[in-house]
Amino acid sequence: MRVVFFGSPEAALPSLTALLGGGHIVGMAVTQPDRPSGRGRRLTAPPVKRFALERDIPVLQPVRIRDDPAALESIRNVGADIHVVVAYGQIIPLSMIDIPRHRSVNVHFSLLPELRGAGPVQWALLNGAARTGVTIFRLNAKMDEGDILSTAETDVRPGENAGELEDRLARIGAELLLDTLARIETIIPVPQNPEKISLAPKIRKEDGLIDWTAEAARVDRQVRAFTPRPSAFALFKERRLIILKGSALAGPKNEGASGEVAAVGREGIDVRCGDGILYRVQRLQPENKTAMDAFAFSLNGRIHPGDVFKGKADDDHSSRR
Repeated sequence: MRVVFFGSPEAALPSLTALLGGGHIVGMAVTQPDRPSGRGRRLTAPPVKRFALERDIPVLQPVRIRDDPAALESIRNVGADIHVVVAYGQIIPLSMIDIPRHRSVNVHFSLLPELRGAGPVQWALLNGAARTGVTIFRLNAKMDEGDILSTAETDVRPGENAGELEDRLARIGAELLLDTLARIETIIPVPQNPEKISLAPKIRKEDGLIDWTAEAARVDRQVRAFTPRPSAFALFKERRLIILKGSALAGPKNEGASGEVAAVGREGIDVRCGDGILYRVQRLQPENKTAMDAFAFSLNGRIHPGDVFKGKADDDHSSRR
């Protein structure tokens, strides 16, 4: 098939790679504009753009695709049989969705209608889901509401963070995409069940501030859901401390204040949570520094039992004063 591919981040690349390897012709890659990135705020191209240019695939980068008649005309001129969308990052207008004879399909990283929205991987982890998956559905004018063409399920692995889960779902989605396109002529689309709808709104950076008054299991889910981006963090001595890896410890409840450091050792920094269970921080990143093991951070007296990690409850209290 001749395809126009809409996608931007690394998670879109397995599907784009699969299309090329599966004998499909990608006539154009539509992706987000270059954005400032890193400490130097240098303009950086999206991964899909870099991948496409290396393979001589024409690239289109509309600033606002819904209001870009020139983009509409360029896409129409490709003469695609189908549009494939994977984590593009903009709402595509119906005038583009309906151009090809097979219209447009989206590879979504959840089992729709569960977790509609921009953050399905993060919300699966935040919600403590045991299973998730990938859905390929036909796009329509509404967000993630189109008829389902195919699905694939997978277990959420113990300790898996959002980056790791997204990588797996991206690979599963790529395989499912090829299978779906091979059967596109005979698949009977299935409407989504309105009784099973749940939402996965976009995660904001400020949502990463840990609430140490929550249960340790909730803190663990938050750290995994926000790693590697936009990051879960605490405030320690008025500076941001990104928590990259840890785990809730089994055992009796520990008396004391939420956010207080109960122990420091080679295995990590144990922080007391709201249910009295300890959360062991194993890897972290101090503000403006490189990532390190928690034990390395504790050396030279940087942190002691009795020190306090501040979090969301402290921030909320401060904002009310």
